[in-house]
Amino acid sequence: MNIRVGELGFLKYLAPRFQIPTPEFVVEPVAQSVVKEKLERWGSGIIKPDVLTGKRGKAGVVRMVTDYRQAVRMLKQVAATEVSGQQPRTAYMVQAVAADWEVFSAITYNSRLLGPSLTVSLEGGVEIEAVDESKKITIPVNVFRGLNAYEASEVLSKLGLDGRPNATLARCLVSQWDMFISTGMLSCEINPWRVTQDGGAYACDFKAMLDQNNRKAHDLGIRWPEYPTNETPFEEEMKTWAASSYRGQAHVSDLGGKKILPILFGGGASTIIIETLSQLGGDPIFLSDFGGNPPYERMKRTAAICFKHCLANASLLLILGGKANNTQIDVTFAAIGDALQEWIDEHGPISIPVVVGRGGPGLVQGFGHLKETLDNLSMPYVFFGPDTPITMVAAYAAELVRAAEQPEEEGETP
Repeated sequence: MNIRVGELGFLKYLAPRFQIPTPEFVVEPVAQSVVKEKLERWGSGIIKPDVLTGKRGKAGVVRMVTDYRQAVRMLKQVAATEVSGQQPRTAYMVQAVAADWEVFSAITYNSRLLGPSLTVSLEGGVEIEAVDESKKITIPVNVFRGLNAYEASEVLSKLGLDGRPNATLARCLVSQWDMFISTGMLSCEINPWRVTQDGGAYACDFKAMLDQNNRKAHDLGIRWPEYPTNETPFEEEMKTWAASSYRGQAHVSDLGGKKILPILFGGGASTIIIETLSQLGGDPIFLSDFGGNPPYERMKRTAAICFKHCLANASLLLILGGKANNTQIDVTFAAIGDALQEWIDEHGPISIPVVVGRGGPGLVQGFGHLKETLDNLSMPYVFFGPDTPITMVAAYAAELVRAAEQPEEEGETP
């Protein structure tokens, strides 16, 4: 599970630590006298919700204010306004900063360049996807040498930014890199930097993703705030369990389906499997990713949580993943089988079919353990080896669910 960081988290925790210049800000709840003093000094402010979703402006919850009375009312109103289905944690007001340029910058891991890269555009303030390719530059950043001010300045010069603004912003981009590489970030975007002719530069909006499995993210010593969510009890319990250890993944996303309970391995493979099931009427209950070579107890508890919340109402149990490189199939399958045995011992027998597809180290032993468990439980099953594409296994599972429902459908009275 990755850690998402929005603008307010950046303003409070990261910008000061990495000496990145930002506008002043205040956070609701805040005294009226403080809001009055700030606006008298700033001239105007911008009120925003503290919510981990984009397009806040399009949602109409980013407001410019000049009167402190209006600002106090607006802070409370924005804090209570849902954005894209999410409830803000609070609201905050940042200083409105004049600018001659609005600059976009982002650092991320680039699959094409096989490493981190920096993307810069002078067309900031809008969605970067809408900016013409000729107006943005992406360069690789050597993960060992890092980004230096000369490289950043050269990129800005090619885009047409020179003089003091170039020198100031180049140093700011180096600070952004230092923050990215020092905190275990997977991606980091500032949009925009508001830059003035006299060399002022301020990071005015921010979003980032930290790798929770990266030691650097934990060495920060920051307790990130919790945001209101619409997570189901299943997602909440799995999220808590996922955070309890970093050996093996335990990620789920409830899809609201009713038929197939999918125990899946491999992020990309999981997505392909779920898309196949959905398109063919398999109606998967959730999306899952349980790879990363989890040890026995980790996998057993992960499977037990899935069974606790979803097995009683499922029509089919699907255990599927691609051919693993380092995940021990015998360990994961033994854990799943034992969790299934314990659930049935507690809740009673079920007769849903089990479809299994996998490849990798310990496959034969894993199939053997799972077969023994399913035979003991009198549950019908089908096993597929690594020579069968995961999409074909998923299609088979979806067809099996549909076939099981047909007699009931044919018996219905129109």
